[in-house]
Amino acid sequence: MECSGPATVVFDESLTDYDFGATHPMSPIRVDLTMRLAGELGVLGSRLSTVAAPMADDEVLARVHDAAYIEAVQRAGATLEPDVAHGLGTEDDPVFRNMHHASAHIVGASVEACRQVWTGESIHSANVMGGLHHAMRDRASGFCVYNDVAAGIQWLLDNGAQRVAYVDVDVHHGDGVERAFWDDPRVLTISIHETGQVLFPGTGFAGDVGGPDAQGSAVNVALPPGTGDSGWLRAFHAVVPDLLHAFRPEVLVTQQGCDSHAEDPLAHLMLTVDGQRAAYLALHELAHDVAGGRWVAFGGGGYAVVDVVPRAWTHLLSIVGGSPLDPTLETPGGWREHVEHRLGQVAPRRMTDGREPRYRDWREGYDPDAWLDRQVNATRTAVFPLHGLDPSAW
Repeated sequence: MECSGPATVVFDESLTDYDFGATHPMSPIRVDLTMRLAGELGVLGSRLSTVAAPMADDEVLARVHDAAYIEAVQRAGATLEPDVAHGLGTEDDPVFRNMHHASAHIVGASVEACRQVWTGESIHSANVMGGLHHAMRDRASGFCVYNDVAAGIQWLLDNGAQRVAYVDVDVHHGDGVERAFWDDPRVLTISIHETGQVLFPGTGFAGDVGGPDAQGSAVNVALPPGTGDSGWLRAFHAVVPDLLHAFRPEVLVTQQGCDSHAEDPLAHLMLTVDGQRAAYLALHELAHDVAGGRWVAFGGGGYAVVDVVPRAWTHLLSIVGGSPLDPTLETPGGWREHVEHRLGQVAPRRMTDGREPRYRDWREGYDPDAWLDRQVNATRTAVFPLHGLDPSAW
């Protein structure tokens, strides 16, 4: 697989200053371990060069956040006083020193990834520290202070893009990005997530299809708890490719939260690293099929910080760089030793969970007795006609 052009990852170590504290699930060590693993496996280098992460200024932030909220984040990061009205100082989003600076740095990195791709400097670009998709215009939410994804997409629009597609495969609904572009027909948001009936943020159902001026611009596939590789891939391929081909985006933006894994402590899906890798490969192929290869990839959730996140996102980075890793590879001994020394944990020995992802294609038939199929069918029924597609076509 070639990426047919230069590819980049936007990163510097100071991005991990986005740190809610030692007991918070979203430890920045997960990104450190990812970049170390990618480096030791040779993913970083000539095929995937690292570029510096700039700081987003207030003008960039103000395109997707209220001025009063930006001021609240700055104040909270200086005084360490909670501001619950703005979602700051909650269990999910505790305040920390220099919160604004750390959060704006992630936004800057994501905007740079979008700039790399839109200007043609890179065909693909990634920011694994990004993907903070829950932040709203006026408040923090779900471990997310500023919405770097929304800021990146808004930058693309401000710089001439007319059609941007966003696909979110995090286990949680991509509510903040969806809300930011709810009534903007230039942005198609697709979120595939565990149903809000049982999981935060409690939103993202098939009937949520966008605002009055952008009907069909929001797409939600709400999966049953316990969905594994085969069901997840069945749902993805039954919805995403047809919609992307119909929408014809100029650039594909994706969020690869890997908290859909069976080992993740905060959710109830049952994917393996192998299933997640299959999703990344599919997204890469779709970027070339529908968007001239222009692909911006972000991280997101993922709280099995040793067993899952580093392997999943190293696979992602290898695909962004055009040289997918063989999943049967052993993880480097030096990396495993670092994990044991730093965290006192035994790291995975291989880049695979030992599965070969397979799924039953939607064209082989719909089972109305299956919860998964009912959810997929509900999404197709609600959204496909708004894009000129027949939801009953096999």
